[in-house]
Amino acid sequence: MKRAAVVAGAAVTAVAVLAAAGIALAARGHSTAAAYRTVAVERGDVASTVNASGTLGAVSTVQVGTQVSGQIAELRADYNSHVRQGDLIARLDSTLLFLAVRQAEAEVRQARADSAQKQFAFDQARTLEAAGLEAQSDYVAARTAYETAQASLTSADVGLARARENLRYVNIYAPIAGTVIQRNVDVGQTVQASFSAPQLFLIAADLRQMQILVSVDEADIGEVKAGQQVQFTVQAFPNRTFTGTVRQVRLQSATSNNVVSYTAVVGVANPDLALLPGMTATVTFEVAKARDVLKVANAALRFQAPAAWLAEWRAAHPRAPAPAADAATLWALDAQGRPELVVVRTGLSDGTSTEISGDVAVGARFVAGVAASGKAATGAASPFQSTQQRGQGGPPGPPPGGV
Repeated sequence: MKRAAVVAGAAVTAVAVLAAAGIALAARGHSTAAAYRTVAVERGDVASTVNASGTLGAVSTVQVGTQVSGQIAELRADYNSHVRQGDLIARLDSTLLFLAVRQAEAEVRQARADSAQKQFAFDQARTLEAAGLEAQSDYVAARTAYETAQASLTSADVGLARARENLRYVNIYAPIAGTVIQRNVDVGQTVQASFSAPQLFLIAADLRQMQILVSVDEADIGEVKAGQQVQFTVQAFPNRTFTGTVRQVRLQSATSNNVVSYTAVVGVANPDLALLPGMTATVTFEVAKARDVLKVANAALRFQAPAAWLAEWRAAHPRAPAPAADAATLWALDAQGRPELVVVRTGLSDGTSTEISGDVAVGARFVAGVAASGKAATGAASPFQSTQQRGQGGPPGPPPGGV
């Protein structure tokens, strides 16, 4: 009776040991499958893009100045004023210019009277010279005096026309229809037009149509073409994406810190006037797009499996052809957590995902890296080794690979 109890106890103990070993083996196999981070194949669009930044501005701006000096007597436009072509937007004090016109008129009358007197003297000298009653030198002097008086009269006429034109310039009109985005003067301020026309206003044409001057690196400018669609964002509306079209790629280059760049002009519709001149735009040029294709995260393509994986997979698949030089390799895990090599071809990439083709399907999962936590993150033996071999003594090996 005592011996039977001992045997029964030993049997129970053996069953418990075997159960514990089974649990340990199952857990060890599970940890192999869980040692790696995987990503799934998806179906969708992949776009190849070029990113750059630029500054928003009006398609056309005109600096409004004055051609005469004077004091600002009146302003009829201010910041954000909408003006039509020909609208009076400012007026200079006309007192001095009006007096200049009166002086020029007096000079014309004086020159006209002097010219009439000189003509009379010349006519007399010509008559006497023809009759032989006047010396040749007197005749020439009279003729010269008359011609000089005529030139003075012409000069006085030009001076009067100039004075009248300057008087007309006291009224400053809008040269185009648009919006005043800058005003540089105040009433009572004196402007000088002696050397260059001072800028009084800056008027932007219709702000419902704007443009972005985008600085594109020389390494990317070959991908940017007129007619391409672009998307961009501005800091004022971080959750809104705007669209535009490339109008021009300028040939003139610019060099800053030994970096060569070119300017791409992007046309932008601004119907709600949300975009303002001077805003910084982060622009994305869509240079190519693949629609409704299989794609996988780039981390799976970057995953570097240890050399032992490929060697052992080769041993298990001796007749499998070697991957082509232009092919990419992905590593999948089977139901037992054993890695399987899958060869694919790649297409467009958007920096996050890449188009793939080959013997893959939506939902297939591929290794993208080693798990970031747990025992498997610090070390794991090759999945090709048997459970018994893994259970033998010795410290755990290095991680099987990384992103």
